[in-house]
Amino acid sequence: MMNSIDQQIADQLNQNHRILITSHVRPDADAVGSVLAIGLALKNAGKYVQMVLEDDTAGFEYLPKIQLVKQVPDGDVDLAIVLDCSDLNRVGHVLNDYGKPDLVVDHHKTNLNFGINNIVEPEQVATAEILFDHLPKWGLTIDQDVATCLLAGIVGDTIGFRTSNVNSATMRRTAELMDFGADLARIYREELVLQSYKAVRYWGAGLIRLQHENGIIWTSLTLDDRQDIGYPGNGDADLVNILSSVREAEIALIFVEQSQNDVKISWRARPGLDVSGIATFLGGGGHAAAAGADVKGSLENVQKRVILLTKKLLEQRKSE
Repeated sequence: MMNSIDQQIADQLNQNHRILITSHVRPDADAVGSVLAIGLALKNAGKYVQMVLEDDTAGFEYLPKIQLVKQVPDGDVDLAIVLDCSDLNRVGHVLNDYGKPDLVVDHHKTNLNFGINNIVEPEQVATAEILFDHLPKWGLTIDQDVATCLLAGIVGDTIGFRTSNVNSATMRRTAELMDFGADLARIYREELVLQSYKAVRYWGAGLIRLQHENGIIWTSLTLDDRQDIGYPGNGDADLVNILSSVREAEIALIFVEQSQNDVKISWRARPGLDVSGIATFLGGGGHAAAAGADVKGSLENVQKRVILLTKKLLEQRKSE
């Protein structure tokens, strides 16, 4: 039996034809997979769909119909959907001419409920997992392509089922997506094993600066690193997940210079620690064990400030 919000969303999707779907800047597997999953399901239902992400989708060429994802919206739309995004600022400029989105679907505990309708389920491992539960309630069908995109989101956000929030329900959903035709082995290999030559060289630039102090491990990536190596993205090429595997690290951080006065920060924490509060304080958000923020300032100044805040969090946790 559907609840009232699912019925309302089903009616909206049925009554509107031109639909815009987007997610956050520097999209990860959950963002790209979720956008593609609901976008393809809506196209199969006969809708005119624009799937738009401000930053490019390099690295996700293995996902079906990835070429349909554009970087700029075109023309009027009847309905706007934002996925896997805790606040409107993280969408970038995609919705500048639209305003408040009609639907937000997300699993971040720091979500600001910035849509007209909001489905926010922090207990879910990925936004793709939420969509798996709700797409049928909205009258949409999961086929092999949709299943592949959903499973990519789940695999990506759980780092291959390694995060502490993975439970038996997640594994049952994964099995069902495999029954729909999603190739888990291929998704896992593409998402978590294979890396480009430039990405690995980019890691090297960060690893050479690696620092460790009192349970915190951190490094930085500069604009010069990206330019010298020719790395095409503006993120960390998932280096933060490598840092989080260091045995001595209770909290791992990476600082990625976006411009001379803008730094992207990512945190990863051991179970029992919550870094989302620091991220929210700095204008970002995320989960207890994985959070991020964009902070204005020079790389040196931002790094000093954030390391100090992170040390205080860890000291406070140890004194409890």
